[in-house]
Amino acid sequence: MTLDAVVIGSGPNGLAAAITLARAGRSVRVFEAESTIGGATRSLELTAPGFIHDVCSAVHALVVLSPFLKTLPLAAHGLEFVQPDAPFAHPFDDGTAVVVERSIDRTVETLGAQDGGAYRALVAPFAARAPDLMEALLGPAGPRHPLLMARFGLTAIRSAAHLARRFRDERTRAMIAGAAAHSMVPLDYASTAGYALGLIVAAHAAGWPVARGGSQQVANALAAYLRTLGGDIVTGTRVEALSQLPPSRAVLCDVTPRQFLRIAGERTPDRYRRRLSRYRYGPGVFKMDWALSAPVPWRARECGRAGTVHLGGSFDEIADGERAAWEGRVHGKPYVLLVQPSIFDPSRAPAGQHTLWAYCHVPNGSTTDMTSAIEDQIERFAPGFRDCIVARHVMGPAMMERRNANLVGGDIGGGASDLAQMFTRPVFSLNPYATAIPNVYLCSSSTPPGIGVHGMCGHFAARAALRRLPR
Repeated sequence: MTLDAVVIGSGPNGLAAAITLARAGRSVRVFEAESTIGGATRSLELTAPGFIHDVCSAVHALVVLSPFLKTLPLAAHGLEFVQPDAPFAHPFDDGTAVVVERSIDRTVETLGAQDGGAYRALVAPFAARAPDLMEALLGPAGPRHPLLMARFGLTAIRSAAHLARRFRDERTRAMIAGAAAHSMVPLDYASTAGYALGLIVAAHAAGWPVARGGSQQVANALAAYLRTLGGDIVTGTRVEALSQLPPSRAVLCDVTPRQFLRIAGERTPDRYRRRLSRYRYGPGVFKMDWALSAPVPWRARECGRAGTVHLGGSFDEIADGERAAWEGRVHGKPYVLLVQPSIFDPSRAPAGQHTLWAYCHVPNGSTTDMTSAIEDQIERFAPGFRDCIVARHVMGPAMMERRNANLVGGDIGGGASDLAQMFTRPVFSLNPYATAIPNVYLCSSSTPPGIGVHGMCGHFAARAALRRLPR
């Protein structure tokens, strides 16, 4: 039997591609190399029995706001989101913190008269139209909500450093840096303002939720829905070559360009191979998970209300660390992105105990052990943190890639996300999902719209495949 489509990889984009095809009445089978599905949305007992840790992605605002995923009946298949009291916080050495609340009004009160008005003027218009904005940002290129996009683009195209100068208080500027640094791009580069503004808008419009029971539940719900549509998933089968796949009319690859070139082999035309080989990967991450005997003892106690905490002090300190990772240098005081899910989802740990998730950015493929540097940053803002540690689990870039081949050199974004590559991933093309091999497509985060658990890369690749599939 010839299948309509085969999908390589069961990450959110691979599953979204398979669902899009199955909803169109097409037969589809997904092949996953690992024994469990999920790609970057896996959860495991990494430290000790009973402690559930997210292996990669942990916070899922884009699942809630995704123009495609939000249309799926994922709640009916067990997916439930937990909203922290506050989306994120940014502590300082003096024991204070900026807290971004779900409410813009409450956030403005925190920022005070000096910056509150400027913050409201910047954020409120976009938060009020967040679904339209996300449809435009995550949707296909074209004239969707052109006036809204033009207004957003005038700010988003600039650097985070430029955006921060709108505010007078160094604390507000530091908060902007913490949000912008999710991009893993130097904060004086064009378009980094867009990362900060988009994430802040999402915090007000949808929160920064975590999945109850772990990020694995996102993948599990997608897979369960796919099966109701007749889709099939095969785990524990690593695809090393296209010739290994069963007969199908289309192949969709939830892999980055490096893996694609290996899998496609000699079937890849030379010109396309050369173009794909120039694809750039960004900094890697050094990730840690902890089992804790108690919540993190934040000096700024309001950080205990936030699901996500950005550690790095001032704007300049964060910017210096991000530039170091981009340029291939290890920074002694790295920006640390930290999530404390069990504060809000007690199912993650035994009663009275907690899990903690964090990473810092490092040069791609770095072999430097950042354990002490990360724990020093946490201890800096939460004295006594080390006394709470029951067990820890460490993953440098090489281990991240071994667990998930798409995380090349520890790059969790599927490739560098600077402006030069944002609109040309994986190559400059009117149809970036179609490869030079007929009926073979890329559907990973190395295609538009890029990084994030939103499923749009897979959805658009499947739509491109459907346009060519015979009825």
